[in-house]
Amino acid sequence: SRRGSCVTLVTALLSMVLAAAGCGGKAGIAGGTFADSHPLPLDTMTVQVQEPGSYGGRFVFVTTSGPKTFNAIMANETSTTDMTDSRLFAGLTEFDNATQTNYGLLAKSWDVSPDGLTWTWHLRRGAAFSDGHPITAEDVLFSFQVCMDDSIHPSILDFLQIDGKKFELSAPDSHTVVIKIPRPYALMIPVCGSVRIMPKHVLEAAYRRGDFEAAYAVSTKPDSIVTSGPWRVKEYVAGEKTVLTRNPYWFGVDPQGHRLPYLDELVYLIVPDQDAAALKMQNGEADALDNVKPENYKSYAENQKKGGYTLYDLGPSLTTNFFWFNLNKVRKATRGKTIGGPQVDPVKYAWFNNPAFRRACSMAIDRDAIIQSVYFGDAVKNWSTSTPGNKIWYDPGITKYDYDPERAKQLLAGLGWRDRNGDGILEDGSGHKVSFTIKTNADNTMRVAACNFLKDDLAKIGIECNPKPVDFNTLVTNIRQDFDYEAVLLGLGSAVPPDPAMGQNVWRSSGITHYWNIRQPHPETPEEARIDRLMTANVTTEDLGERRRTWKEIRNIVNQECWVVWLPTINVKVPISNRFGNLHPTVIPQRILWNIEQVFMKPTKLRT
Repeated sequence: SRRGSCVTLVTALLSMVLAAAGCGGKAGIAGGTFADSHPLPLDTMTVQVQEPGSYGGRFVFVTTSGPKTFNAIMANETSTTDMTDSRLFAGLTEFDNATQTNYGLLAKSWDVSPDGLTWTWHLRRGAAFSDGHPITAEDVLFSFQVCMDDSIHPSILDFLQIDGKKFELSAPDSHTVVIKIPRPYALMIPVCGSVRIMPKHVLEAAYRRGDFEAAYAVSTKPDSIVTSGPWRVKEYVAGEKTVLTRNPYWFGVDPQGHRLPYLDELVYLIVPDQDAAALKMQNGEADALDNVKPENYKSYAENQKKGGYTLYDLGPSLTTNFFWFNLNKVRKATRGKTIGGPQVDPVKYAWFNNPAFRRACSMAIDRDAIIQSVYFGDAVKNWSTSTPGNKIWYDPGITKYDYDPERAKQLLAGLGWRDRNGDGILEDGSGHKVSFTIKTNADNTMRVAACNFLKDDLAKIGIECNPKPVDFNTLVTNIRQDFDYEAVLLGLGSAVPPDPAMGQNVWRSSGITHYWNIRQPHPETPEEARIDRLMTANVTTEDLGERRRTWKEIRNIVNQECWVVWLPTINVKVPISNRFGNLHPTVIPQRILWNIEQVFMKPTKLRT
């Protein structure tokens, strides 16, 4: 059989090695502030970092949106997942951004049957939740059960079934989990790592009551939030900050056997917008920014020495920007609405549902002008979730509808739309003014600026577009729950690993992140049915050439239909304080915090 394990991983940049060897415990590091009072588990994970660290200090990271929940299984927005995934909750495996490989986390090793259909996972003995309760196979089975519950439909559900057949799990003993799948699955390791293991002894009662979706809300007392990752919640103040502190039972250690994390606290400082975030960095109140406006890049570059930070150029972002129109339909009876009818006004739904209208909107957008103005030249055109920053999956030859306003006008004229009253705005064949409102998150000034560009560009082809910035969490509710919008400008953060099939919940018709028409019981267009089949073909082969072929066809269909209208993606540059060691930012999310467990505060004399 094939066998995987937490084998040695080497990177020239970090000289980092992760191995599943056990270590003896140490009381603490000389000069540090943390004394480890708990014995180390039998199966520790030794992390050979670039520099041995010392305990103490806090790392302050600025964000423009707070978490929507502390429930990792229900989280589906980066303001939450950047905190819950890998920081608060661990999976069976983890992804190393530097080497771009998977390694064992809660699972110290695994075996795979010759036919690829049976995976046996061996859990770390002695691994524990933040309350000291052992992490066992029962917690793994519970977490997978919740993730595969159709009534809850977490975003990970779309990854845990093949050909409509869900994974089958069993536990021969408390430290072994067996997963059977109907067909070989190219993403088995990262997908199993994406199921965040949550405490059965705490959350089973809520799940049995049907209250799991409300569990671990931001109103939950921090002491009641039991975590499986290297951190736990210490404090949450709405609109102000979230403070994490180390999980005292975490199994990760450095080569000297000192338990990780080194830092006492990881602070997510919440500010209203990108300008406020920049002020926090300039005033020395923050240690890193991951959402810098390109207009500030030059200033950051010139003031690195004075500010005591380094500006890292990470290249084209893996995060995308685009807008889409609301094609969601009512799935259940509500007052004043018919089952199966559109969520938006039927007149506008008819416009939005027409590919010619969507293509015209795409061809109205002057992306070169957006790059030069909104991004000060530090962005690139993009037509897929596999951006130019994705070295393996990027393909410049896919279908695209770039700037061509004259062709856009022809498409609209072909629909019979005319400016009958001479006000510059078209009317459709029934005399309705062609106008829609587009929402975006108010805290992102670049997206707000892009919306204003859309307004001007669309006006030139006779379409009235009215930008409406709103609070980010309100926008998430509009997108996923009440569908109270006509169009939205947002985007997607890259999956980890940045494999296109990790976006199945976006491209499958049943997906919770299939933004334009979420949770379709069955594919409602022939094109979406085709994508469903192509995605299945993509994930059930390990032939990279075949996977690239099917992924290209998926992108071509999406772009031909123009379900999303792609906008430029930024070239990422991030300032990070020189006060810390072992930081290694990458373009792959989480770009700065992916290895925060290894980060330590340097002695003053070593800071440069």
